[in-house]
Amino acid sequence: MLMRKKIVQFLLVFGWLVWSLPVFASGEHNEHGGHSSGHPGKQGGGHGSSHGGYSGGHGGKGKHGGHGGHGYGRRKGPPKDIPAHIRERLDPDGTKINLNGSQIGVKGMEILANTPEMKNVVSLALQTNNLGDEGVKILCGSDTFQHVEKLSLWGNNVSEKGAIMISESPNFKNLTELKLTRNKVGDEGIVAIVNSANSKNIEFMDLSANQISDRGAIAIANSPHLSNLKTLDLYNNQITEKGMEALLNSKTLKSLELLILVRNEINPGQRTDDLAKNQTLPSLRRLEVF
Repeated sequence: MLMRKKIVQFLLVFGWLVWSLPVFASGEHNEHGGHSSGHPGKQGGGHGSSHGGYSGGHGGKGKHGGHGGHGYGRRKGPPKDIPAHIRERLDPDGTKINLNGSQIGVKGMEILANTPEMKNVVSLALQTNNLGDEGVKILCGSDTFQHVEKLSLWGNNVSEKGAIMISESPNFKNLTELKLTRNKVGDEGIVAIVNSANSKNIEFMDLSANQISDRGAIAIANSPHLSNLKTLDLYNNQITEKGMEALLNSKTLKSLELLILVRNEINPGQRTDDLAKNQTLPSLRRLEVF
């Protein structure tokens, strides 16, 4: 009887796994380049506070800060007709384009920069396009992109050099949203961005998985340009309690409502609990650490 019960349980679990495979295969990102239901990683209990919670879970964010209008499957290579593909992905009003997953590469970025219809684009989604720093250089140097307000470069192998170019480009003086998720910008790149006047209007910044340590976190905390920042995602970096303390006691992050520090090098314990409890950010509603 016990053996039969175990067999039934195994068949149920196996059937669920088979059914779920297509869901898992689609990845953890939605079509806008935002996190889906949550990051895999550390889990823990929530500690309630007047600011909405020192949370253990990193779920429920959904399509936060997403931009672009269409969802497409994963592409194995660049489109055969890149100009046509660009026009297909451009919204009818000419202000938004979603090229997430298109893999247009540096050649495609050159074409994009020379497409007249791109002149009025304010929302530019470029997740996983194999751009590297060379593609970012074209993006930063072209007159085509002078009106961009929302920029996603998720998963494009951008290094600190690319981040420095973004910080210095006049194209990005109007940025309100910046996603550099899953790149290699490191502390040097973050220091350049947050010390640039190009970050003065940014309300949403996703710096997940970018090899950022306490140095980068402290630079963010001390930046004179981030007073409008409302959401800061630092998931999967190398920040310790030192960086956490700097962020939670920043004098300039006065608009910050959501701070995500899940999957860093922050250890559970009394010190972390005290930092969360005694934080001084006036607008903070949610803090996610574990």
